[in-house]
Amino acid sequence: MSKWAQGTYEVINKDKYVGTRAPRYRSGWEFSFMKFCDSNDHVLQWASESIQIPYRHPLTGKQTIYVPDFLITYRTRNNTMRAELIEIKPKKQSVVESKMSSRDRAVVAINYAKWASATAWCKRQGITFRVITEDDMFKNGFK
Repeated sequence: MSKWAQGTYEVINKDKYVGTRAPRYRSGWEFSFMKFCDSNDHVLQWASESIQIPYRHPLTGKQTIYVPDFLITYRTRNNTMRAELIEIKPKKQSVVESKMSSRDRAVVAINYAKWASATAWCKRQGITFRVITEDDMFKNGFK
């Protein structure tokens, strides 16, 4: 599936999905992560685009809303429960590189502002925020 795929994911294990509306994927990577959450026995609950976090847009200074991709609860190898707020993002939108255009640098700056607010929100909730790039997806076998 293309990384540009979009659509509505049909949940198989409906007891695990705790979102309030049908999950929509905006890339093949998000679709793959949904399949992983839906089918992995260690994932106990998951939701798509279920949290809204206020943040200040770094270019306009305006207060706006960030909606991370996933909220999951899972059981670790040590049999402890963890909750994570997860963003699926291409690495090129996650890291500033010297040869980037000013537009691409702006995208990364906006993402950093969102992620700083998400990290602070998660800390207050006692959970973890994580950005997953294609490197993480393919290293860990999400397909």
